Amino acid sequence: MKIAFVGKGGSGKTTLSSLFVAYLADACLPVLAIDADINQHLAVALGATEEEALAWPTLGDNMALIKDYLRGDNPRIPDAASMIKTTPPGRGSRLVRPFEDNPVFSTCFRRLGGVRLGVTGQFDEDDLGVKCYHSKVGAAELLLNHLVDVDGEYVVMDMTAGADAFASGLFTRFDVTFLVCEPTVRSVGVYRQYADYARDFGVRLVVVGNKVTDAEDVEFLQDQVGDALLGWLSASRHVRAAERGTARPITELEPRNLSTLRSMLTTVDAEQRDWARYQRQAVEFHLRNAHAWAGADLAAQVDPDFVLGPRLPV
Repeated sequence: MKIAFVGKGGSGKTTLSSLFVAYLADACLPVLAIDADINQHLAVALGATEEEALAWPTLGDNMALIKDYLRGDNPRIPDAASMIKTTPPGRGSRLVRPFEDNPVFSTCFRRLGGVRLGVTGQFDEDDLGVKCYHSKVGAAELLLNHLVDVDGEYVVMDMTAGADAFASGLFTRFDVTFLVCEPTVRSVGVYRQYADYARDFGVRLVVVGNKVTDAEDVEFLQDQVGDALLGWLSASRHVRAAERGTARPITELEPRNLSTLRSMLTTVDAEQRDWARYQRQAVEFHLRNAHAWAGADLAAQVDPDFVLGPRLPV
């Protein structure tokens, strides 16, 4: 399953992402995590030091490697430079499994507490004023377009804040999107914006409340988001300790908050992916990009008879 965490800036996306990833890892479930937030705090939230996080290899800095590897022998793509972030796989493309060994994973991912973690990378001085953050996230989008995960495998992405995900087709790459929502008008506003944009694309959007302190907060969220609310996390000494740099086992999280993580996993496991729709949406956004800015000739990269899926050889 592919899972995204979104929400208003400061709502606790990274906190919820790291708790859910840690919950999966503690259950000995295979999890691949990707930090696609501009602030790049997921590694530290999962227990890395600041120094380790700064030294982590990035997907954004290895875009040429990623393109060259994923292109494989696809005859529709003459060279790696011709690929863009939305280029969909076709016959001859290299497909990847989330826990296999390959040059991309060896270069860009590292193990951290039972988790395979990759980061998109943050802005550096050369990027300021000349690039948008989606030039970094594009590497993750390209990888997800070629990633074949199967039952019992989990891919978790901590996304950019607000509705930034809609600047590309990345928002359609997930089986469940958890929107982290504080009990505030502004946070609910981001939920409504996200829900409105996602409505026509079959996105499974689930709200998880955060920073809930009392019954009034719960009532507010229930009134504002209705049945979309799965559960909530209340004030946590476990989380506060982590924010001060003291990592604790996920089993020491408060029982009420652990129950919410359990409900989230149950929700994820109940989903079934439509691989045909998954491929169709990848093609749709690639064609949008081709006609809008990348060049209409890139429409020729689409293999009309190809459908990504677990039965294909990798």
